[in-house]
Amino acid sequence: MTKSISVLIPCYNSKCKGLVATLQRQLNKEYETDNIFRYEIIVADDGSDRNDVIEYNRQINLLPHCRYVIRGKNVGRAAIRNFLTNEAAYDNLLFLDCDITVANDLFIRNYITAESNVVVGGLEIGGDSTLLCNNIRYLYEKASEKAHNACNRAKAEHKEFRTTNFMISRQLAKQFPFNENIKWYGYEDVMMGKELAAENVHIEHIDNPVILDDYEDNATFMAKTEEAMHTLKEFEDELKEYSTLLHYYDIFRKYHLTPILYAIYITFGNVIKNNLTGNKPKLILFNIYKLLYFGTL
Repeated sequence: MTKSISVLIPCYNSKCKGLVATLQRQLNKEYETDNIFRYEIIVADDGSDRNDVIEYNRQINLLPHCRYVIRGKNVGRAAIRNFLTNEAAYDNLLFLDCDITVANDLFIRNYITAESNVVVGGLEIGGDSTLLCNNIRYLYEKASEKAHNACNRAKAEHKEFRTTNFMISRQLAKQFPFNENIKWYGYEDVMMGKELAAENVHIEHIDNPVILDDYEDNATFMAKTEEAMHTLKEFEDELKEYSTLLHYYDIFRKYHLTPILYAIYITFGNVIKNNLTGNKPKLILFNIYKLLYFGTL
């Protein structure tokens, strides 16, 4: 059994005291039953600009073994995770996103009893389908949920590595830090998965999901999607074989058809985007839009 764990949560403009309290209760239960077990929870605020969020999250400091670290400057998803790695006191690091929910009472126990140096717990898509039927993020995540269950993730262990919910030894986290050259949104986890694969580091995938039930509006999600396409373009060479979109784009490039993608985007791009950011988005258009947008970069 793991005898020490640092739970590390990067945060930006998100109230996460409730999440921390849930985790702390589970961790403290282990602490009370095992006098060797040690833990901490560190939330690093990555330059939030909402004072109400910052003031609310300050309450985290009142919980035992928990601290809320306020960073004045936003350094991005990769750098803030590396900062947390360096802040951690214990040998096993559990990274979690701040906008998720933990509903399983055995969530922590499932991690501290895992034996591998890298363990991914997965993601469950929550929320009311009736209320979220026109939220493009919800529709996208829900459609791919079954494809990313533990069994399927294990079949492509490195390509299925995600930072939403995973544990890694501190030694490996320091050996394979997140790539801070990634300044745009997205793909820092894909890059790390590729680096772990290159060194034959095994990634264990278990059925220990967190719940995603907090969804941004369609316009915000599409802005993030476009930002992720910039990341993919900048690191296109490194991410080959790790992106389905790049696979299809290379087919167009092979047959000198990329100008067609550009022409379609110029003609229909705004129409498609208006649908995806509107009140009745069509999921089938989402991947089409990503490919078209990528073709303009």
